[in-house]
Amino acid sequence: MLWFILRRCGSALIVLFLASILIFLGIRALPGDPATVMAGEEASPAVVAAIRHEFGLDKPLPAQYLDYVRQTLTGNLGRSTQDQLPVIDIIAERLPVTLELSMLAMLIAIVVGVGAGIAAAVRRGRLADYVATGFGLAGLSVPHFWLGLLGILLFAVTWRVLPASGYVPFTQDPAANLQRMILPALVLGTGFAAILMRQTRSAMLGALSADYVRTARSKGLSEAKVVGAHALRNSMTTVVTVLGLQLGALISGAVVTEQIFVIPGFGKLTVDAVLTRNYPVIQAVVLITVIGYVLVNLLVDIAYAYLNPRIRLAGGSRD
Repeated sequence: MLWFILRRCGSALIVLFLASILIFLGIRALPGDPATVMAGEEASPAVVAAIRHEFGLDKPLPAQYLDYVRQTLTGNLGRSTQDQLPVIDIIAERLPVTLELSMLAMLIAIVVGVGAGIAAAVRRGRLADYVATGFGLAGLSVPHFWLGLLGILLFAVTWRVLPASGYVPFTQDPAANLQRMILPALVLGTGFAAILMRQTRSAMLGALSADYVRTARSKGLSEAKVVGAHALRNSMTTVVTVLGLQLGALISGAVVTEQIFVIPGFGKLTVDAVLTRNYPVIQAVVLITVIGYVLVNLLVDIAYAYLNPRIRLAGGSRD
């Protein structure tokens, strides 16, 4: 198991190294001069040249990349071109908001999606199956922005049970925080829950028809134990796969959801940085997103090894 984890960690470091090169080159390939953006359109060439020298933009690209790696490893992600605040402080303020929203959405998706998928598989061809399948189709078809606007119209304008927008930190007022986050989390988690439901149903149907399940039933085990201890456990690899692959959809959905509900999170920071051509923030946002992807995929690989020892033995072999 240790050798398996070390190999996966080595692969993750290689991916991060290659991604850092792509991010560095991609930001510098964007149209416009960062020094001109920071100095202003009316600045003199001498001021622009001074800014380029201050930030090392007049150095060769390899030297700039080494400076970028060294500063990143020390936690220095540069300063925002809009307010000159350290980018690391801006991200530290915005990222927990999006993490909270994503965790709530994922919790809703797991509870609703996995639960509906199990119910649909166990009661295949019955009412529960048709209801869950219809929910999955609707969840995949309805876009986040439309569902968010509909939620605001119903819960905030018509019924007046939830606020339409805004954000209150959890440490300041937990009740007000959850009151403002539950609707965005429901909107963000609906599509995710639909995907989980369909994949869980498909995996459970395959597991319930397997020989080991028929053997468990022939031994007189209760249906709840057969489903929970045998079929569901062997279907979890599919659920873990979907959880890892849908991280990107969750982040992209958070961008739209935060814009609709005016939540000052990571997604809204990304949109604002792109609109204002805030290059240091864009570069840091992309880097943090890539690190998140790599870490999640690393955790998925480790979860695979725990759920299915054959994967661990195949991946950890030194041959």
